[in-house]
Amino acid sequence: MARQKLNYQVGEVVLEIVEGDITTMDTQAITNAANNHLWMGSGVAGAIKAAGRFGIEEEAISRGPIEVGEAVATGAGRLPFQYVIHGAVMGQDLRTDAELVAKTTRSCLELAEQLGLGSIALPAFGTGVGGFPLDECAGIMLNAAGQFAQKPPKAVRRIVFCLFGNAAYEEFATAAQEAFGSSDG
Repeated sequence: MARQKLNYQVGEVVLEIVEGDITTMDTQAITNAANNHLWMGSGVAGAIKAAGRFGIEEEAISRGPIEVGEAVATGAGRLPFQYVIHGAVMGQDLRTDAELVAKTTRSCLELAEQLGLGSIALPAFGTGVGGFPLDECAGIMLNAAGQFAQKPPKAVRRIVFCLFGNAAYEEFATAAQEAFGSSDG
């Protein structure tokens, strides 16, 4: 369950910042920060694999490899989502950078739009095994989501940034306030 939550209205899209477990979000899809071969390790991927079981990783691997920065969708196994979207934020070296975080965020949101999804939850891309700084990640991902929301999308109406732990939540909350002003709640 989410412990802390902020909402921002950007065009017709609500951006939410929540602290919680991505596998418990009330969205149509969740996103996994993946490598380009789409095998699922620990962190967010491990949590999704453990909670969803039944072939999420096997289906993901069968769709790869993909270019770093791209995204693919799989079923969600036992999880209550229509899809798990796997965003390849890093290659086999397990490293990422600002450009890849931005590109992967856009790819995941565009895929959600193509799939006709109204809501999607994303973790902090590349900040675990990828070692990317949380503060930079927050600004980049929120900027990409803000630009996406301004288009405006036809399907996506809610983008949730689901952060594990207070430190990640605070970085995204600070970046959101800088980007969008005061929250709506």
